[in-house]
Amino acid sequence: MDIRGKKVLVFGSGISGEAAACLLVRQGAEVILYDGNGKLREEDIRKKVPADVRIVLGTFPDSLTEELDLTVISPGVPTDLPVVDRMRKLGIPIWGEVELAYRYTKGDVLAITGTNGKTTTTTLLGEIMKKYRESVFVVGNIGRPYTSIAEETGEDSVIVAEISSFQLETIHSFRPAVSAILNITPDHLNRHHTMEAYIAAKERIAGNQTPSDCCILNYEDDVLREFGERVNTRVLYFSSRRKLNRGVYLDGDMIVCDIDKRIPVCRTGELQVLGTHNYENVMAAAAMAYVYGVPVEVIRETLKEFKGVEHRIEFVAEKNGVAYYNDSKGTNPDAAIRGIRAMNRPTVLIGGGYDKDSSYDEWIQAFDGKVRKLVLLGATREKISQAAEKAGFEDVVMADTFE
Repeated sequence: MDIRGKKVLVFGSGISGEAAACLLVRQGAEVILYDGNGKLREEDIRKKVPADVRIVLGTFPDSLTEELDLTVISPGVPTDLPVVDRMRKLGIPIWGEVELAYRYTKGDVLAITGTNGKTTTTTLLGEIMKKYRESVFVVGNIGRPYTSIAEETGEDSVIVAEISSFQLETIHSFRPAVSAILNITPDHLNRHHTMEAYIAAKERIAGNQTPSDCCILNYEDDVLREFGERVNTRVLYFSSRRKLNRGVYLDGDMIVCDIDKRIPVCRTGELQVLGTHNYENVMAAAAMAYVYGVPVEVIRETLKEFKGVEHRIEFVAEKNGVAYYNDSKGTNPDAAIRGIRAMNRPTVLIGGGYDKDSSYDEWIQAFDGKVRKLVLLGATREKISQAAEKAGFEDVVMADTFE
């Protein structure tokens, strides 16, 4: 679609909405930026977008749909809202910010999704690619809107993108040269409603890939192993539990890349990140880089230098013999389980927060004698406390604030 002169609605005024509005204006579209939060101040938004963007806040005006040629929806906006359904029925195309960016991007895209590990893997792959290529952009759910860099890319650029399930709901032509799905466990069921819908959203990352592209999958994830049998692209697996005939795997404490030939990459003891889940993230990034053509020497050097990502089992300090870790990105039970498993001494655990319709039974079971005290706060504290009581874990403290 040539958007020059077209009337385009950007639905959502967060950082991706603002970046999308700026790109659309530069491409000659007539842009309306809408946000349902009537408490937002137009003058605050106005500072971040071009002067000719029309801003609409609060209740959506029904008459607005009659004017539109295209809607670009931000990831935080549910795609099943009545107003979005009405747009579909009127035949108005609905793109996500990722789809918009992709249509104005040159170069190759390496895209990563999964329930857990996306940001760590994306950051690491970005570091590998920066050692290998001049023009590298790390974008997406990691915090830098894809649309903000689309026009800076050239034919030799590599875009390393972290893509969430929300973003994948609204792609159409988006096609990575190499994609990866790290794992799939229950998350965001308040948005996707069913596990089947959540899985389908994740699988869309490879939906437009062809046999000349490649999709990297976790062999130890039953859903992904089955997906690998039916996807229309070349598939490579990584595994933390077994040797693979072809792929990247953990052999004792050695990460091995066995694709064209068996190449020892590095030992886990040489890495600066902790835990099996991080070894899986490392293997996924290494596999993506290798199939893209990055020399093993470059991959190995970067893996050894990589210190991990903020808020993900991030070592903060040691005071009076107590080590403090920040795992505040462990926002679903599976991620939180990985954090507990990485701890190597008796642990006091602070948990709770926003309710995403998760079950906490497996998380409590993963304490396995290691967690000595559980401090709970936020909307989920009662639900977690009940799960703890049911599992026989009684040393629970309720808190109202972090202070």
